[in-house]
Amino acid sequence: MKTGQGASQRGRQGTDDRPVRLAHRLQDLLLGAIVSGLRLVPEPLALGAGWGLGWVAGSLFRIRRGVIDENLARAFPEATPAWRRKVAARVFPHIGREGIASLRLSRAGPEELRERVEVVGLELVEAALARGRGAILVTGHLGNWEIGGGATAAWGIPLDAVVQRQRNPAFNERIQRMRETFGVRVIYRHEAARGVLRSLREGRAVALLADQHAARSDLEVPFFGEPARTARGPAVFATRTGAPMLLAEVYRIPGWRRARYRIRFEPLDVGSPTDEAGLMAAFHRALEEGIRRAPEQYFWPHRRWKGPRAGTGAANQR
Repeated sequence: MKTGQGASQRGRQGTDDRPVRLAHRLQDLLLGAIVSGLRLVPEPLALGAGWGLGWVAGSLFRIRRGVIDENLARAFPEATPAWRRKVAARVFPHIGREGIASLRLSRAGPEELRERVEVVGLELVEAALARGRGAILVTGHLGNWEIGGGATAAWGIPLDAVVQRQRNPAFNERIQRMRETFGVRVIYRHEAARGVLRSLREGRAVALLADQHAARSDLEVPFFGEPARTARGPAVFATRTGAPMLLAEVYRIPGWRRARYRIRFEPLDVGSPTDEAGLMAAFHRALEEGIRRAPEQYFWPHRRWKGPRAGTGAANQR
């Protein structure tokens, strides 16, 4: 089985030539020491520490709690306040635990990733790539998308990912090396227009996160019944190249002893493959269903809706 492990040998889609300052180096050295230390600590202890740090951030310091509460009220108006508080209290612990899990697995090889990650629907991606036009794997901030990308490559899918460049160039280089170790080639967002087309012409799959507020887009689609400003990018690439667009979801499997995951690939329920708005609406419908399966694993601290809440006359000012 091919693993996509030769990403660095094929050349990078993106490079970072920004100057690296002493402060950047020191921050990167500190992160490297943390990564090395985490791999020496028993995994249950490390994951528990991440959960605890997240609990402190979310429940004691209540970071972004107003945004989380507002988002959950928009998404689940029918739920009880007690249920929404329970979900809200688990958001940052999940983020903390997955941050630790990602750091611990940053040096994992394909064999370990395949052992930790179950895949459902891989044949859909393989069939899409067999058509010779590449494939677009559209996903959201659910579960652990970094591990999901690495595991997809480990299961034999030639994968490129569109990512945002980190502010610290040394840290950015470390994250890029981690992704390439996983077998994932990087396309920086500002290079996506050419980079994605090149990858699709090469018959590769391209992963895009497409669930955040897009201020410059003129497209709004329903998300949990609320209009959400949405980027057209994934659908534009799909309609202009003929590459099929599939949903990718990554869930953390419950358990404390080891970090384990499940990836689901699904076709999008859309009437016409050339309907950009329809494709993005279908993605959001499918993502919504996925979030309902594990609401505490979604990244609720992001202000997804910038307009007024449905049924109100003014935008939320918190």
